Parts: sequence; structure tokens; C-alpha cells
Amino acid sequence: MTDPRPDDAEQAAIRDRLLDAALPHVAFDGWSPATVDAAIADSGLDPALARAAIPRGAVDLARAFHRRGDAAMAARLAGEDLSALRFRDRIAAAVRFRLEAVAGEKEAVRRGAALFALLPYAADGAALVWGTCDRIWTALGDSSDDINWYTKRATLAAVYGATVLYWLGDTSEGHAATWAFLDRRIGDVMKIETAKARLRDAPLVQRFMDGPGRALSAVKAPRRGPRTDLPGYLAPRR
Repeated sequence: MTDPRPDDAEQAAIRDRLLDAALPHVAFDGWSPATVDAAIADSGLDPALARAAIPRGAVDLARAFHRRGDAAMAARLAGEDLSALRFRDRIAAAVRFRLEAVAGEKEAVRRGAALFALLPYAADGAALVWGTCDRIWTALGDSSDDINWYTKRATLAAVYGATVLYWLGDTSEGHAATWAFLDRRIGDVMKIETAKARLRDAPLVQRFMDGPGRALSAVKAPRRGPRTDLPGYLAPRR
């Protein structure tokens, strides 16, 4: 008997079609069952196949929307030459590209932020932000394979999350206030990095690194693709 379930590629295509149909409704109904029902009706898809592609309903659509933004950002990063920029400016450019990828769907982002702030979906939201930051660091050539792999993404997740919230309320022309805010947040991280570099040279810290700190330095980054389930709030080493 032929398995009636669509394969992954088919499911991805179905989700894309559903997402396109859902977006006009999200501004009014949010990421909700009502939006799912409207998307299925508007898409013309078989309801059983549609729901099989999004078993968690609106949450799966919201996740697909976020990942579509990640893909657009990654494609833009791949086509840009950022080599002349300072590294901090490359990070800022990547975050800006990510927000500009969804600038035309700001209300969908707002509704998504509200959804993933709910306790049942908070882990989904954290994993999505972690995945975004992992794609940024990977695109920018990060080669760390120890605890720094985690701390770089954790710090960027904090910067990214704060910038998204600021962007959602920004009415300045061209979102100029958001880009200034982003630059300040990255500047704060760089100040922490400078302080860390000085601290690492202190004799007491050197003794720590010869003892308990050695265990932390032995932590390895994942070997089987990027992790998307580890939100955190430590600063990266460079």
C-alpha cells in the first residue's frame, strides 16, 4: 500500500503555500486556529494534507515564517561582500538584513513575538532565535569549536531579541533609530569583551583557568550540525 503521507519536500512546499495564504490573515487574527482555517480555505489544499504538514497548527506556521526570514537573510549575506567592514559591523549588517527581510510583514512578527512569549511556546521561540544567531555566526565564518561556540550565539541572541522588540515599536524613517540602537547594543558587548580581555590577564583568573576553568575550555561545539535548543546569556570570546 502506498504511504499517503507527503514526504519532507512535499510538506515544505505545502507549508510555504499555507504560509503565503495565512499572512494576509495574521494581522487580524494572529497566529491562531482561525488563521489556519482561512489559510487552508484560501490555498485550495486538501485539508488533511494541509494539517499533516502543520501538525501543531498556527505554531508551525509561525515557525515557518521565522525560518523563511532566516533563509532570506542567509541568501542576502551570501551575496554581499562584507570583507571591508569591521567584524562588529558585519554582525550589525546581518541583524539588519534579518529584520529587513520581514519589514513588509511587521505585524506578523509582532504577533509571533506575542505567541512565543506564551509559556507553552517559549521554548519554540528561544530555539528559533538561537537558530537565527547560529545562521549569522556560521555565515560570518565562525570556526569556534569549544564553549565559545555557545557563548557567541547566546550573546547575539540577547542583542537580537532586544533589537527586534525595539524595531517593532520604531516609527523613525527607514528604522534609523533601530540601527542606532543595534549599534549601541553591539558596542556594549564589545566593552564587555575588552573588560574580559583585561580580566583574563589578572593573576587570580590565570589560577582559575589552570583549575576549574580548564573544564569549561574543554566543552566542545556540536559535531552534527547546528544546535537550535540552547538559548543563553553569556558573552563570547573573540
